[in-house]
Amino acid sequence: MMAIGKYIYGIINSNTHESRGPYGISACKEVHFIPYQNIAAVVIDAEMVDYTHMFKDALARALVEHQKVIEKIMSIEYSVIPMRLGTFALNEAEVKDILSKGYGLIKEIIPKISDKIEIDVVCAWSDFTSVIKEAGEEKEIYEYKEKLLSSPKGITVDDQMKIGFMLKKALDEKREKYAFKIQDILKSVSIDYKQHELMNDKMVVNHAFLIDKAKQKEFYAKVEDLNTEFKELLNFRCVGPLPPYSFFTLEIKKMQFNDVVWAKKRLEILDEVVSKDEIKKIFHRQAFVTHPDRNPDRPEAGKEFDEINKSYSILLDYAQACEQVGQGSLIFNEVEFRKNAV
Repeated sequence: MMAIGKYIYGIINSNTHESRGPYGISACKEVHFIPYQNIAAVVIDAEMVDYTHMFKDALARALVEHQKVIEKIMSIEYSVIPMRLGTFALNEAEVKDILSKGYGLIKEIIPKISDKIEIDVVCAWSDFTSVIKEAGEEKEIYEYKEKLLSSPKGITVDDQMKIGFMLKKALDEKREKYAFKIQDILKSVSIDYKQHELMNDKMVVNHAFLIDKAKQKEFYAKVEDLNTEFKELLNFRCVGPLPPYSFFTLEIKKMQFNDVVWAKKRLEILDEVVSKDEIKKIFHRQAFVTHPDRNPDRPEAGKEFDEINKSYSILLDYAQACEQVGQGSLIFNEVEFRKNAV
């Protein structure tokens, strides 16, 4: 049987300790709040599962449940900083330790999400076949195809590939023109926006917009105006209101003191107290010396370079943890590490 821990959905700006009822990962368990000063974690008691090894369909179901709880909490007038999917703590004490060490960062984020929502806008070509046909009739592509058709040599594979590249370029330019206009109009009523990856060639826009709750109706009106303007050409779909997943999602990195000791040794740091800037200088110096391009006759140079980069990444994470608790320097002893790092 797997160990039971505290699954963390997100963090709210409240010191409440109430229970919110049986919804979420397990219908027989209650979502509840664990407070620390004037913030609280939204948690549930659940089996500690490694989400990185889940099958895709199980992961998708878990994501839906994760978002459902966060959105439910948001619907009862809490501003929620979402936590990354699959975040567990061992127990209530560890949850409070996380809140304590991340308190500065959390309090910095909360005003940025207070009375804010995310709305995702997806837009796709209504008739992609017609768009491709229209792009293929552009002067440059049309003339090139006519030239090939009249050539006694016929059409080669390279010719076909060139037409394909020309067509893709024309489609990209057409998509970018409409995407820029849509983005420009919607960002006028938004605080910020993020461009998400386009899932296929039919998709024109896949953006997340951060807006004030008070401007929600105005935002939807802008989308409706765009939908009316381009109704024969584009289809629009809005998803929201959502918590600000695309803008503020917290991730807990559980650091091990042994990893920090290894990184310190690998970068040949001798002092027990160093600043972040000193670590950067040491890293750049060692990366320069060990770079594979400078050591073509040393097969082990690649491994050494990778270890230097990994060491630097570990110490940067430790430096960030120290900064969050107001510690300006990295102190390499286990007592200080446990005070600073999650």
